[in-house]
Amino acid sequence: MKTNQTFTMIKPDAVANDHIGAILNKITEAGFTITALKMTRFTKADAEVFYAVHNKRPFFNELVSFMTSGPIVAAALEKENAVNDFRTLIGATNPAEASEGTLRKLYATSVGENAIHGSDSDENAAIEIAFHFSGREQF
Repeated sequence: MKTNQTFTMIKPDAVANDHIGAILNKITEAGFTITALKMTRFTKADAEVFYAVHNKRPFFNELVSFMTSGPIVAAALEKENAVNDFRTLIGATNPAEASEGTLRKLYATSVGENAIHGSDSDENAAIEIAFHFSGREQF
């Protein structure tokens, strides 16, 4: 299922460091249209559901703790080839390995606090957008 939508989330570290405007500007400069946007905060239960795919991984509890530590900015984005183009824009999970000019190279401080999330597939983009903008019945 190929779509032109993806989901992003500006994480608590980037929000706390006042990077929301700069990140949103880079996203729109890259040709993405923001179709939905909100600032919110994960509850522990919501973070555990959203990151359930990682619940057996050793970093799961640390991830949930980090993602509930402050507000996030959730956004639905549109652009042709949205998922792949956005993954390129955000860069590698480890900011030290991210390409110059990518969002993680510019705004992330570590692998764990890497500033921004981007959907990894069209299917997950639809699920993540529904989670944040359409209610939980689809998640």
